[in-house]
Amino acid sequence: MTYEKIISDLKNKIYYPIYFLSGEETYFIDKITDYIAKNVLTEEEKAFNQIVMYGKDTTIGNVDNTAKRFPMMSNHQVIIVKEAQNLKKIEDIVYYAQKPLKSTILVFNYKYKTLDKRKKVYKLLKKNGVLFESKKLYDNKIPAWISDYLKEKKYSIDPVGSRLLNDFLGNDLSKISNELDKLMITLEEGSKITPDHIEKNIGISKDYNNFELQNALIKKDILKANRIINYFKKNPKDNPIVLTITSLFFFFSKVLTYHYIKDKNPRNAASILKVNPYFIKDYELAAKKYNIRKTVSIISILREYDMKSKGFNNVSTTHGDLLLELIFKILH
Repeated sequence: MTYEKIISDLKNKIYYPIYFLSGEETYFIDKITDYIAKNVLTEEEKAFNQIVMYGKDTTIGNVDNTAKRFPMMSNHQVIIVKEAQNLKKIEDIVYYAQKPLKSTILVFNYKYKTLDKRKKVYKLLKKNGVLFESKKLYDNKIPAWISDYLKEKKYSIDPVGSRLLNDFLGNDLSKISNELDKLMITLEEGSKITPDHIEKNIGISKDYNNFELQNALIKKDILKANRIINYFKKNPKDNPIVLTITSLFFFFSKVLTYHYIKDKNPRNAASILKVNPYFIKDYELAAKKYNIRKTVSIISILREYDMKSKGFNNVSTTHGDLLLELIFKILH
């Protein structure tokens, strides 16, 4: 079952006796858990019928016994097991899952891990409850997620702004949503978020970032590229080399793919590259500046400097100097 379907059912008061929420992306796990905690019971009902446990402080036996109780003056009781990944013998919930109490809504907040799909407990939870696996979104999905998140709250963002946030914050949805929530507080409802808003309120430089470095490389603007790298050297904590190399690696990998696309119609190319059509002009220009042989060479260089940044074949060169070397080799 998808996140959207689970939330929709909850809003329509369609409840299941067990919610087993697992996976690497903690954002969706916490959102579902929080919605159940805040909305299933009234404040009066919560006093007697809502219990929060923690995996490291309880046992499956205790969870089982509590789940088998009937609610007091309410149609449901809600039991939330946070940090359920710390529960020992989690598979033993199989006995309760065979015939869960319909008046109990039992929520397992099981982060960073998933159950073995071959086990009986997995099949029973899927049959008698909601089994949700929260997967990390790929980087190319983050800008669209940012736009949807803001649209739901009656805001919007331009493509460069969402790309800027993605490059700086990665694919940590909790971190991104927290920054967006803080940003929206400063803006009127219905506002369109721009790179200027992001720089002023979040602290991401709109002029010195991986996106602008990429643009400088596309245009072979040596002066601008070196200015950005020198800024990175002075602010290494905010501009870690691993993010810069990863960002450039994904970009030039897509440039290589673009070279081999037969139908380079912007809409078709955007679909194949899985990028916003707004940015196709960047790949078109980069393909003109860097032929196939040079693009393959750049990808190889990026792999080499990724290894050097981790200490392989590099004893004393700083990350800042490695970036200067890297950009020189890309541009020449």
